[in-house]
Amino acid sequence: MAAIDYEAEYNLRARVPEHPEIFALWARDAEDYRAETLKRDRAQLGLSYGDTPRQALDLFLPAAGNTAPLAIFVHGGYWRALDPSYFSHMARGLNGRGVAVAVAGYDLCPIVTIADIIEQIRRACVFLWQRCGQRMLVYGHSAGGHLAAAMVATDWQALYPKAPADLVPAGYAISGVFDLLPLVGLSMNEDLRLNAVEARRVSPQFWPVAPGRALDAMVGDGESDEFKRQSRTMAQTWRAAGADTRCGELPGNHFTVLAPLADPASAMVARVAELAQRVSR
Repeated sequence: MAAIDYEAEYNLRARVPEHPEIFALWARDAEDYRAETLKRDRAQLGLSYGDTPRQALDLFLPAAGNTAPLAIFVHGGYWRALDPSYFSHMARGLNGRGVAVAVAGYDLCPIVTIADIIEQIRRACVFLWQRCGQRMLVYGHSAGGHLAAAMVATDWQALYPKAPADLVPAGYAISGVFDLLPLVGLSMNEDLRLNAVEARRVSPQFWPVAPGRALDAMVGDGESDEFKRQSRTMAQTWRAAGADTRCGELPGNHFTVLAPLADPASAMVARVAELAQRVSR
């Protein structure tokens, strides 16, 4: 059996050479959606949840307003790139189905560690709970899928005793990375600064998860074998622990697979909205 070329399997920008055009399209569509929602008084931008400028989120409200179910979108970028300004339009689909969406930012590696980023997204969840008084769904792409799973498996009352034990009962991860051990030997690890012990510690695949928590681990059909393995193994591992998991392939490569989030009529949005509605009950 040939050895796996992990550098090639996880080098997403090399696998999708047209990624600069996709990023430019994201930025344009996100800016348009911010303008649209601001005009309708349905956006609250730059809400600070932490003590650095990047620890902020943009909240996009549907016509139902503050009584709507709540979800958080967490962007990707291998924990070291991008920011929420590329992803505002990822709220469009859920907003169209009556779900409020916070698009969260966080500090990036190597300024902080992945463990720090996990804690920052936890802070964002608690900030929204304190503000809205609601449990929430967390959905994310790539590194954001990792962070969504981390929120589902968090022991909230051990960290924030006043928070509900099931503050984040469900997550939806698109092309996530749940086992970080393969990243230790890659060039990106110059920024991530993982060793084997730390990589396992920040990998939600190896965390205990409360029975009944839900996670969809979806992956693009144009992804590398490693990305498909990551989602498949994550769903199998958590299902064996008693979680309600799903795994499947969606049309697209790593950067086009999340496009349906902007479409209220898409099957992806229908599923994420179903999870958000379930969480709000």
